Amino acid sequence: MAGNQFGEIFRISTFGESHGTAIGVVIDGCPAGLRILPEFIQKEMDRRRPGQSSIVTQRKESDIIEILSGVYESQTTGAPLAMILKNVDQHTSDYDHIKDKFRPSHADFTYQQKWGWRDHRGGGRSSARETAARVAAGAVAKMFLHQLDVHIHAFVSQVGDIIYHPEMEQINIEDIESNPVRCPDEAIATKMIELIKEVRKDGDTIGGVVTCLIKGCPPGLGEPAFDKLHAELGHAMLSINACKGFEIGSGFQGVTMRGSQHNDIFYKEGETIKTRSNHSGGIQGGISNGMDIYFRVAFKPVATIIPAQESVNLEGESVTVTGKGRHDPCVVPRAVPIVEAMAALVLADHVLRHRASQI
Repeated sequence: MAGNQFGEIFRISTFGESHGTAIGVVIDGCPAGLRILPEFIQKEMDRRRPGQSSIVTQRKESDIIEILSGVYESQTTGAPLAMILKNVDQHTSDYDHIKDKFRPSHADFTYQQKWGWRDHRGGGRSSARETAARVAAGAVAKMFLHQLDVHIHAFVSQVGDIIYHPEMEQINIEDIESNPVRCPDEAIATKMIELIKEVRKDGDTIGGVVTCLIKGCPPGLGEPAFDKLHAELGHAMLSINACKGFEIGSGFQGVTMRGSQHNDIFYKEGETIKTRSNHSGGIQGGISNGMDIYFRVAFKPVATIIPAQESVNLEGESVTVTGKGRHDPCVVPRAVPIVEAMAALVLADHVLRHRASQI
């Protein structure tokens, strides 16, 4: 199976399935001498793990990370850094009823068509359980970026038709983790939580949007022409399960503006060149300009629902599929740390690529 690696210099390979023995990641290209804080990695894992609140899946996984290689006396050695976390709460029998059936909007049919065989237990490799490995790797990338004073903050900005749309500079980063839905506005967060609970009660699911803000990114990151920084970020985000949309800066709203309104005017503040507006989202010509980078990631409703749905089986015969097992009624609260992790992996890789391009 191809497509399990991400990055050029700071490169990760993930492995494992939802109901297999373990999930893991190998990081190659991480610079030697980086101080590794296992408690920071574990904190990031705890933000993504299932069962953390009443509005997410109740699968009970502690997601305790174990570092297998690449670290000695709390510092990276430059060798491949391998991490693993065991699966301990699989309910494999929950999926027996769909062994020979294709669940609507899942990867069942497409995996069957591509390989002629699939692991039906929790979706196997297609499960969002795989993203736990990305969060572990992203934590290492974050520690690398923190040395450069680059910080990444994501939050939920929409659930269904409930929208939080502030000016980027008005966001109180400290409030993101103050509620289980991870929206920094308490009043709007309460409405989002109520909606998710209502949807769950109906046996249904709902989608949402995660907004990500990157502060302190230096200018000069990104590679023309195909590896533009925003293209790499889009690639990273669209690789996340259930992601169906990505827009950066003004995004689609920018088409309603004229160039005279949309252009970000340069000025000099001290020794630093800045822009008075930031419709570009911190990236111009595919290269970071030193302003805050911000983008939005849209996630579809989780495909598994309780009400019966029509489908077909392996023989193409009409069947009925009902949802069983433990699933998120809305993916976005747990997608927040995943979005941050993938953004960190992109930036860590491009920092190293930028260094390689300098004399």
